Amino acid sequence: MLLPDNIHPENSIYYNGAFVIDSLKKNKKFKLLDLYQEVKAKRSMSFSVFILCLDWLYLIDVATINNLGEIELCS
Repeated sequence: MLLPDNIHPENSIYYNGAFVIDSLKKNKKFKLLDLYQEVKAKRSMSFSVFILCLDWLYLIDVATINNLGEIELCS
């Protein structure tokens, strides 16, 4: 769920996406699994939630995948 209607914001894609953005700000480019390991060290989340966060960040033009298959912040 993007925005929860209950009292657990830590389960939302919106909240978890902030941890992905934070990791991307530190190092501009990541391989998929390297980024997951970086985010997982800060916030325990499942791989499926991580992928949903990446999908959401892609849809709102915050993150993209370059020609080398690396995930990076959009400029």
